[in-house]
Amino acid sequence: MCGFAGILAYREDSTINESVLQSMSEAIVHRGPDDGGVWISDNQQAGFSFRRLSIIDLSEAGHQPMSSPSGAVTIVFNGEIYNHLTLRKELEAAGYKYRSRTDTETIIYAYQHWGERFVERLEGMFAIALWDENLQKLFLYRDRIGIKPLYYYGSDSRMVFGSEIKAILKHPAISPSVNEQALYHYFTFIHTPAPETLYAGIRKLEPGHYLRLGADGSAEDIEYWDISTAPVPEFDYRDEQAVADEILRLLREAIDKRMMSDVPFGVFLSGGIDSSANVALMAELMDRPVDTFTVAIEGQEATNEFQWARRISKRYGTNHREVIIDDAGFLDLMPHVVFHQDEPLADPVCFPLYHVSKLARDNGTIVIQVGEGSDEQFAGYESYLRMHALQTRYKWIQNIPGFLRSLAYGMATPLLKSRKVDYRQNVIRNAFEGEPVFWGNAIAFFEKEKQRALSPSMLSASAGMNSYDLVRASARKLLSHRDTADEMQQMIYWEMTNRLAELLLMRVDKITMSTSLEARVPFLDHKLVEFSFHIPTAMKIQGGETKAILKRALKSVLPEEIIYRKKIGFAGSGKNMLTPGIFEHAKATVLNPNHDYYNIPYLTALFAEYEQKRINYTPQIWMLYNFEMWHRHWIEGSDISQTIRC
Repeated sequence: MCGFAGILAYREDSTINESVLQSMSEAIVHRGPDDGGVWISDNQQAGFSFRRLSIIDLSEAGHQPMSSPSGAVTIVFNGEIYNHLTLRKELEAAGYKYRSRTDTETIIYAYQHWGERFVERLEGMFAIALWDENLQKLFLYRDRIGIKPLYYYGSDSRMVFGSEIKAILKHPAISPSVNEQALYHYFTFIHTPAPETLYAGIRKLEPGHYLRLGADGSAEDIEYWDISTAPVPEFDYRDEQAVADEILRLLREAIDKRMMSDVPFGVFLSGGIDSSANVALMAELMDRPVDTFTVAIEGQEATNEFQWARRISKRYGTNHREVIIDDAGFLDLMPHVVFHQDEPLADPVCFPLYHVSKLARDNGTIVIQVGEGSDEQFAGYESYLRMHALQTRYKWIQNIPGFLRSLAYGMATPLLKSRKVDYRQNVIRNAFEGEPVFWGNAIAFFEKEKQRALSPSMLSASAGMNSYDLVRASARKLLSHRDTADEMQQMIYWEMTNRLAELLLMRVDKITMSTSLEARVPFLDHKLVEFSFHIPTAMKIQGGETKAILKRALKSVLPEEIIYRKKIGFAGSGKNMLTPGIFEHAKATVLNPNHDYYNIPYLTALFAEYEQKRINYTPQIWMLYNFEMWHRHWIEGSDISQTIRC
């Protein structure tokens, strides 16, 4: 796990300065505290800088940037290639002579041997920048699922790119400003969907894509993998036990591959089904105890999972460590989180995730396995059940005359308000009004709310935009390749390519890397993803039970009390994180902006209703708060630690 940055200059008058590359590298030193390096091509048009977190081959032979023996190909690479030893055997048989034990060298020879689509042979998580001196071309690659980030900024004179946006912003020709169209979508999805970022001119490479860039400024974005076009596994999906057995086989194989390391590794353990499966299957493969780490929030007994984590620890004999955090440190941590997120990820889990990451790193663990991706693949959220039912079983609602639907919803509104419901209330409203129901599993403002929450100038700048168009485009793409995809498959496809890739996985990458910790995601092995996508919905959801087929698959591995216990969520949610102190700071910050994006009277009423009636506006408040702190730090250049202390 590492970080890199680079520049491709298109004109002779924009050649590369080594000090700029060095500055870009220093901005992401947390991604690689063990080593660094800078490389510039002979003609001064291509340059890389690199930070290394040593995981495989800790010697100097793993130094990057790394070049082929002839110097024709140079690479910087962030991630891990789990099948690199298998590929190495093929490449050595073809005559390539290795100088190290690294997967980085395998990538160089794979490119030389198989060409630019060599990436289709890789299994792992990665962001890659590769310069071909002979072709005078730069290639930028992002892994299939989007586990590793890769950002870029293009102008008529250069392309600047890196593992984090903060490295790009170190280039003297680039100044941060707000991408207002991306901001419009952020208000709905609580993150910015790819390929946009919240910075004008800076984009992120989409999962399963690569860029081919010429030294003359030519550029082409190429998709090399997508769930919708990946080959359907040859398998009898009608046999439920066979499906369960195959899930377990693929997961065991994925975990085994991700234990490739020359440094200590462990597991984030909540005691839920996903993290417990990681522990159980790792324990089968290890000759020493698994190191496990758990976090809880002081005084939040409803979300404290220590008892479950301890049961798993005892059952599998792990070296278990715990950390309890309180809200006193949340505000102090905010500047750190804002800095490392790069662009706002309005997910309060970032705070406990930081503390458990630091716990692992402080105890000598460098690599950690996490459970992300399981809920998206196997329909693990209760919200999926509700929205799936509204889109299928309750479609008859839309056959009722419009005035009766409006009347029925109007009568139901006081009841919903009394139950302190917001998000679900608006989903139900959409169903009654004939509007789309499923927009994603973490939504702040639907279009109607945005029309009230945003200022006239912001609405004017985003005239004609509708965030649901992104969801609709996703469904069209899937159905163009898989015309039999049902409603749940369409939901899963959108979640995998949007929220998972650009919110959940970026949350894991940015926060773990802020402590120089590498996170690996076995549930997102692309072979398991390709297999699970085609499992019938009736196997994933059975009698109102989520993740039914995964639970069946793990019955031989985990105790039933773990498999069937109530899902809590990692260290709680926005509700329990929005403590009185944090709420007061959020309100004071959001309602006193230094910009003109908000309709302040509407947001004032929203904060008041939350405060007085406890209507569940936490997604909206966290989204606004994160944006405001980001804007003050990255756009205004303010010291937000001072505003917190005040």
